[in-house]
Amino acid sequence: MNRRMFFLASVLFCVSSWPAGVPVTVSASDDARQIMDEAQKRVTSKSERYEGLLQSFDANNKTSEKRWTMERIGSHGQSKTIIRFTAPSEVKGVALLIVNHPDKASDQWMWTPAIERDRRIALQDRSTRFFGTDFSFEDLEERDVDQYDYTLVGDEAIDGANAWRIQSTPKEAKSSQYTKSIVWVRMDNYAIARVDSYVKDQVARRLRNSALRNVQGIWTAVDTTMTDLRRGSRTRLTIDKVEYNLPLKEDDFSVQALRRQ
Repeated sequence: MNRRMFFLASVLFCVSSWPAGVPVTVSASDDARQIMDEAQKRVTSKSERYEGLLQSFDANNKTSEKRWTMERIGSHGQSKTIIRFTAPSEVKGVALLIVNHPDKASDQWMWTPAIERDRRIALQDRSTRFFGTDFSFEDLEERDVDQYDYTLVGDEAIDGANAWRIQSTPKEAKSSQYTKSIVWVRMDNYAIARVDSYVKDQVARRLRNSALRNVQGIWTAVDTTMTDLRRGSRTRLTIDKVEYNLPLKEDDFSVQALRRQ
């Protein structure tokens, strides 16, 4: 998910540097895997940096806000990402390092400056919420197309655009809390518009990407909402600034770099 989240992943789903308004035609004979290959191809950049606001709303609509940055470097499926909170003061400096792998779950470490301690996120803890948000640690991984099997299950209009509905099922080697996901891929630009993630037969989390903006030739969702349907809570992620293909340094993506303020 954008790589992310493909993040934000994989947290923030975009579509690559295909010229705006020039979709690739997929014929009826093309399958779901080809569609997902194209969607992943279009989220290609050597590096990226986001700045924005994260708002969490509980079931009673009580709100908390945090400012954040996200930096990513590397090829898809083998990238490294650091998410860091910059405000308010009580969370400033809290950071998460994600080292993605094409053939297994990511490695993750979280740094908490208040106790001057970093800890590795255990595999069995990937389904837990990331620092009070509705994203789990697994949701922040970068999804690589080779880790899933795909089935085209239909099409549907979403936010005024036609989209393919594709079922994504983790392969046996892929460790996941989710049984399957239904992914909405827009036909006009191959952007990921929505992801429903299931635990058994129930939708557990729903990701919606909206307010698409063409940034440096890359369609970018600058407004993303993750809803936890079991808790009745949601987290909204908005981007104020985004840049691609920056000269970032590999050394800045390490456990040691997490401690830097």
